Amino acid sequence: MSFAVAVVATLFTLASDEAYAPDGAFMEFSCIPEETFPAAAPRDPAEAVLVKYLSRRFLIAGQATEQMVGAAYRAAREVGLDPLLVLAVISVESRFNPIAESVMGAKGLMQIIPKYHQAKLMEQGGEAALLDPEANILLGARILQEYVYRTGTLEAGLQFYNGAFRDGSAQYAQKVMAERDRLLEVIQGTTTVAMHGS
Repeated sequence: MSFAVAVVATLFTLASDEAYAPDGAFMEFSCIPEETFPAAAPRDPAEAVLVKYLSRRFLIAGQATEQMVGAAYRAAREVGLDPLLVLAVISVESRFNPIAESVMGAKGLMQIIPKYHQAKLMEQGGEAALLDPEANILLGARILQEYVYRTGTLEAGLQFYNGAFRDGSAQYAQKVMAERDRLLEVIQGTTTVAMHGS
């Protein structure tokens, strides 16, 4: 297990202690050196709103949530997807648990099944990349974008991503899109409150 994966796993485990702590309180009492985390790049204001919301909703440490949201935005930009869609897939697939593993062998935040994506995994340095949040999100976003392109629609691409392409009711796609809509409402709700000064 790489150091970055161990750090994220530790932050995830300790999340309930940090989720309601004042800003910066976690790092003050943590034995993890602050320089372990990359310096924050300028980000979309919506990212800060999403970090706060997702951290509280899934009981994840704020800094780990910030890393995952940032990675989702970067990956979405790189492959041409909506970042809220990528975050919605992570919400549905792993509930933001970077070490999640399914009975089918799907691993990481975006629940990627290694045997179906060996070539892409090798480009990322092998199977260990599945437990690295940044690599897992980028790989998952690439796979999803490829499936959307291959199937011709977002709904079909999502179904294909989930291995439920033949499900005519498209339950998985509907679940992801409902989650995406929820995230959009969180952003819009905060923006509306800020604009009206309430």
